[in-house]
Amino acid sequence: MKRSRSWARRCAVQALYQWQLAGDDQADADLSFLAADDADRVNRRYFRELLQQVTGRTAELDRLIAPLLDRGLDEVDSVERAILRVGGCELAWHAEIPYRVVINEAVELAKVFGAEHGHKYVNGILDKLAHQLRGTETAAAR
Repeated sequence: MKRSRSWARRCAVQALYQWQLAGDDQADADLSFLAADDADRVNRRYFRELLQQVTGRTAELDRLIAPLLDRGLDEVDSVERAILRVGGCELAWHAEIPYRVVINEAVELAKVFGAEHGHKYVNGILDKLAHQLRGTETAAAR
């Protein structure tokens, strides 16, 4: 069984995907995904925290991610963009989560929801971002 934070990430990616495409209000996305998914499995606090951080700091996240891309952020698949934003959020503002966990969780989400080789793209971008934001941690892991 998936851990409650894994479920929170999964629901956050789905809600952010919807938010990106439809421009839905964050609160509406929050409620619909907690009701639609198996809500008792989800760490609700973490789900809401991710949504608030990503939607509230999208411009900041995008400034961190965009220079690492081989194309414009708006050209990145919407699902992969949502995954990159969640992963970027965790790398930037959740130092309590090891960078390898952040990347692994994002790669698994990309395998489930992304394009055929999207997980490789997500892995490469978040690995670069981890080296930028968590240089000490990544160096210690080598």
